Amino acid sequence: MVYDYKKWYNYWFMQFTLTSKFSPTGDQPQAIEKLSEGIKTGLKNQVLLGVTGSGKTFTMANMIEKLQMPALIISHNKTLAGQLYQEMRDFFPENAVSYFVSYYDYYQPEAYMPQTDTYIEKEAQINELIDKLRLQSATNILTRKDAIVVASVSCIYNIGSPVDYGKYILNLAIGDKANWNSIAYRLVELMYCRAEFEFGRGTFRIRGESMDIYPAYEDYGYRVKSKNGIISEFVKFEPLTGNVIASEARYRPVPDEAKQSHNGIASSPSVPRNDGLKSIIVYPAKQYLTDKLKFDSSEQQIRTDLKKEYDDLKNQGKDLEAHRLLKKVNYDLEMIKEVGYVNGIENYSRYLDDRRPGDPPYSLVDYFTQAYGKNFLVFIDESHMTVPQLRGMYNGDFSRKKTLIDFGFRMKAAYDNRPLKFEEFYRLPPHIIYVSATPDEWEINQSKTEVKTKVGNADLRSVQHDGVVEQLIRPTGIIDPQITVRPSSTEIPDLVEEIAKRVKLNQKILVTTLTKKTAEDLTEYLKDKQVRASYLHSDIQTLERSDVLDNLRKNEFDVLIGVNLLREGLDLPEVFLVAILDADKEGFLRSKTSLVQTMGRAARNVSGEVIIYADTMTKSIKAAIEEIERRRAYQSQYNKKHNITPTTVLKPIREKIIEKPEDYLAYDAPKSDIGKEYLDNLKTDSLTPYDRKKVVKRLEKEMKKQAEDLNFEMAIRIRDKVRELKTI
Repeated sequence: MVYDYKKWYNYWFMQFTLTSKFSPTGDQPQAIEKLSEGIKTGLKNQVLLGVTGSGKTFTMANMIEKLQMPALIISHNKTLAGQLYQEMRDFFPENAVSYFVSYYDYYQPEAYMPQTDTYIEKEAQINELIDKLRLQSATNILTRKDAIVVASVSCIYNIGSPVDYGKYILNLAIGDKANWNSIAYRLVELMYCRAEFEFGRGTFRIRGESMDIYPAYEDYGYRVKSKNGIISEFVKFEPLTGNVIASEARYRPVPDEAKQSHNGIASSPSVPRNDGLKSIIVYPAKQYLTDKLKFDSSEQQIRTDLKKEYDDLKNQGKDLEAHRLLKKVNYDLEMIKEVGYVNGIENYSRYLDDRRPGDPPYSLVDYFTQAYGKNFLVFIDESHMTVPQLRGMYNGDFSRKKTLIDFGFRMKAAYDNRPLKFEEFYRLPPHIIYVSATPDEWEINQSKTEVKTKVGNADLRSVQHDGVVEQLIRPTGIIDPQITVRPSSTEIPDLVEEIAKRVKLNQKILVTTLTKKTAEDLTEYLKDKQVRASYLHSDIQTLERSDVLDNLRKNEFDVLIGVNLLREGLDLPEVFLVAILDADKEGFLRSKTSLVQTMGRAARNVSGEVIIYADTMTKSIKAAIEEIERRRAYQSQYNKKHNITPTTVLKPIREKIIEKPEDYLAYDAPKSDIGKEYLDNLKTDSLTPYDRKKVVKRLEKEMKKQAEDLNFEMAIRIRDKVRELKTI
């Protein structure tokens, strides 16, 4: 038998192996070398200043392989996180690449508005597909040495202790007693549900001499077979079709020639032959767990603190608030005692995690620390945007919680169910690389200051490291786009004319506006002009945003219009023109950083061009143009010196983040006419099952939109109608 030793080695020793037909080129080799040396010499902070299209993601991937260190990559929005996940999945097909973002399709946080005496109960609709990917992230980190997780800033929120998650497992092996009742009891403790007919993620079912388990974090199920009361076989199968899936390669026998030490790694123990799985481990279906023993030990402390806070409110003359707090907490405690869960259980997480008041909660970063100690990397992508988001998460959460606590809806322990403060997050990673085309002053100062303190280190001197590593050369040789400034007073007619020219040549165009409404209206206007146009903004669901970008590349439309999602990181080689409307409206969306980032979307194509529509040359416009011209001069000189002819590289369209079933897609309704009158006049009894299904999808889409627009009263009204329709 002939063995693929490279593949075998990856499975057994979980090495990072980068798969790419390209090699580092341009500025990439020196960037990889400098940053890697900085990690080896113990630097905590480094900056990778890489222009758009210079291959920053490829540089990150090469660092991971070179250093053989697990990595957490944090992005400031879900669209870019999805793109990074797809790229890393392509670079490391044999390794554990995961995706961790907020899993809510619809989220209405618990809140109280004193002005109108309105209490809004927490309600959320969890996206099952994203939930699966989140659970997969936690499982990969705790079980593998080759984990890469691409995450949004939601990675700093409380998700429960990694120790508890790793402790609550079901371990089954061939030869164990097949006691279905005790196994089912354990699965329920792990938050799995018994479902004899609707077999989905996080469920199990019993069929005579076998039990089927569908892990919440996998795409396949396990069938546990028994014979004479003993577990005799494990079968991995496809839940939808029931087709048996072949055993994974890591269960293959180890060749005798390979049973020896590799690079200091001890040889593997003997392995059973490839005749099926010998054991399985099932991890929890939820990331936040508690058990009866832990709750019993915490209940007394909760009641002690409840009495103290009740007395404090009474002493302040807040009798109503005191009575409200007593009633609410007693109800929650009884629910936890009886069913093990209550809506809002995370507000008691400080007690259940044995944390002291003010202690930071457990986040995804703690899973890395628990699994790898100080031997992992954190890349903060588009750091000029991501770092401020990480800083701001705590304050917004604290403000909402304070109102709830002041008016008796929550105990003070709710303060400790929160995202990490930035200083708490900053302490955890051993190494941080800030990645951006326009890094902020804070990241630059952190890295340069640290390098100065290590100036005596010979390794740092040998690579001339100053804390900021520039990567200005693109492997394709493409220089930054040419910039034209035109008056904004005639921007729409001029834009339509430019679009018409480009469409005839089958070239794609990006247009960035200041508001969602403008983006939608401009899209409709262009469609009236027979232009194939679409828009992209935050109202579009997480997984669908990547589909919109793919559709542009597939030539399903020609013009993509957006607000803030067309700035950082989008990899669209087919785009020839970027148009920036109302560029002289100084502010966040038209700052120097924003303009440079937006211009970068045209830097994937040899013929890339940027048109700025402005009547006044603001400081931001001048600074952005000067920076682009500086880079153009450096790039042109490099190309001339090395005889490089710029070329546009057309990248293949990647696989979707996750294949969505047809019925998951949102109902494509026209512009909403849903209001109180529509809901009151909706005759639910007269609808056919097919029509009812369509109406439910339309209402759910509108409910999410109303919640995002903070119109919670209308969202609740629509929710009630959806429940009514679903009960028929």
